[in-house]
Amino acid sequence: MRALLIGSVFAFAWASVAGAEAEVYPSRPVTMVVPVAAGGTIDVTARILAEHMRVHLGQPVVIENVTGAGGSIGTGRVARAEPDGYTLIFGGLNTHVINAVVLRLPYDVLEDFQPIALTSAFPLMVVSKKAIPASDLKGLIAWLAANADKPTAGAGGPGSPSHLAALLFQQQTGIRLAFVPYRGTGVAINDLVAGHTDLMIDALPNALPHARAGAIKAYAVMAKSRLTIAPEIPTVDEAGLPGFYMQVWLALWAPKGTPAPIVARLNAAVVATLGEPALRSRLGELGQQIFPRDQLTPKALADFNGAELERWRPIIKAADIKTQ
Repeated sequence: MRALLIGSVFAFAWASVAGAEAEVYPSRPVTMVVPVAAGGTIDVTARILAEHMRVHLGQPVVIENVTGAGGSIGTGRVARAEPDGYTLIFGGLNTHVINAVVLRLPYDVLEDFQPIALTSAFPLMVVSKKAIPASDLKGLIAWLAANADKPTAGAGGPGSPSHLAALLFQQQTGIRLAFVPYRGTGVAINDLVAGHTDLMIDALPNALPHARAGAIKAYAVMAKSRLTIAPEIPTVDEAGLPGFYMQVWLALWAPKGTPAPIVARLNAAVVATLGEPALRSRLGELGQQIFPRDQLTPKALADFNGAELERWRPIIKAADIKTQ
């Protein structure tokens, strides 16, 4: 009985401390781990969000780039962090879907993180070298099919979004491609511009400037509707490959066990941030689309993450993708 009483006192004390922490949260800067190098689209997006979240949280949100092993080092650090709301991971398709299938991770992407909110996404687009005679997607598919010696497709390395999109393209068209892996999509798109490869399915922020400059041909965006930033480019539905959708989506997580009041506080800050016209305009300039309000809940992120894993796992497994 005495032991039970002591245990109850400790439990009450811990609950009081946790409750007090949630009430004053955040009382110091919050670290947002970004598991990619500085300067790319994901990093820039994280910095824009952090800048605006600072206002809604009343504390600085500090970006920490922790790179390596496809983003799993930084993601793993957050999985092991104290669940107090002061260490978050900004990731998405790469960190919480692709890595879960192609890497042996010391954490579970669904079980070891507390979802905060989806943020934004940018679709991929089908582009080719300028010399290909096709003027639309149907013509491109016909040209590729006529080249039985396997046309070449540049990709940002095994398991990258550009690689997965090309695999999905093979699956839906029946055309076999010869993949040319690169250390990153920046290098891959440069080789496409130079005419060293035939095709690439790349993230819009990376490919659009080259298409606008006339250095490559753009055929379709892998989205359900045309984009405000590029209204001249048809969707895959319009171009003749219906349902060929893919987007690089981004989201925010905390470590598993983060108290519910802190999760709610973070979610509210993200929602408020994404509702700001200035932020929406800045992300729009990067070719990004913000998720609808009803998809910005922690549960919506958990459900979306699980569905993306179910979608891509069989495709990745069938392709026997191995990381380098």
